[in-house]
Amino acid sequence: MVSGATPPLAFLFPGQGSQKVGMGRALHDAAAEARQVFVEADAALGYSLSKLCFEGPVEELTLTANAQPAILTVSLAALRVLRARTGLQPGVVAGHSLGEYSALVAAGALRFADAVRLVHLRGKFMQEAVPAGAGAMAAILGLGAGEVAGVCREVAGGEVVSPANLNGGGQVVIAGHQAAVARACAALKAKGAKRAVPLAVSAPFHCALMQPAAERLGAELARIEFAAPEVPVITNLEAAPNQDPARIPALLAGQVTAPVRWEESVQRLAEMGVRRALEVGAGTVLAGLVKRISPELEVLAAGEPAAIAALEAMEKGASHA
Repeated sequence: MVSGATPPLAFLFPGQGSQKVGMGRALHDAAAEARQVFVEADAALGYSLSKLCFEGPVEELTLTANAQPAILTVSLAALRVLRARTGLQPGVVAGHSLGEYSALVAAGALRFADAVRLVHLRGKFMQEAVPAGAGAMAAILGLGAGEVAGVCREVAGGEVVSPANLNGGGQVVIAGHQAAVARACAALKAKGAKRAVPLAVSAPFHCALMQPAAERLGAELARIEFAAPEVPVITNLEAAPNQDPARIPALLAGQVTAPVRWEESVQRLAEMGVRRALEVGAGTVLAGLVKRISPELEVLAAGEPAAIAALEAMEKGASHA
């Protein structure tokens, strides 16, 4: 950051896991900008994603092929309302896993209709890459990423198990074959992990078992026209800023099998001078992760009408000061 320059504002976008029945309803009911986003999503997908978000059933919404476009759509509905009400613009954007697609839309690199179709297919391909019940994921609490990776290598025994989400604050999610994940959990607890918590997921994301999904997604990404991001996008694959549109397809295909480098991404934001960020979309999961990684980086919620109204009031107060 240039000395004396205003610190850049970051927009952060959540990934899978923040879905719940009723998501986006308050935004939809409160703002025409949000209603338009849901209309566009339904048209792009050819089914009523909005009805699924608002009414469920939860079993359908939780399916990866539906959860991913649902989370993206709620994030972009919040973004449009946020921009219309506050005029706030980011100096840099980042998203956790699936959230990278929301970040690319926010940066002007990807059209919303293309993004919602892509993440629907991404979810479908990830779901179909591994037979149901063959894979697993677990959150390991209280050990560093290096220790977790080392134990995973020791116990793999010809199967796949590896770090999938490097979330920071002593939280590493692992993924792979079900038996290998169970072996790793036992070994990591013996090594001193405070907890090893199995996750209720439908597939083992961000590991080598997702290679078939990465290949199928790569073919779809090759058909999409990407523009140069207007602001840097911190990528999951490299935990580094990118504004080269030619690199986006490979970065998005690569993140399907690679770990989400969230801790390093937040550290990179801090290095870029970011002191304030908005979590744009459902939930406040990212705010909790950021607080553990970089406590001086303030994250404000921007996913519900009341939170956006509070930001609007804050901006008006600042402009009149």
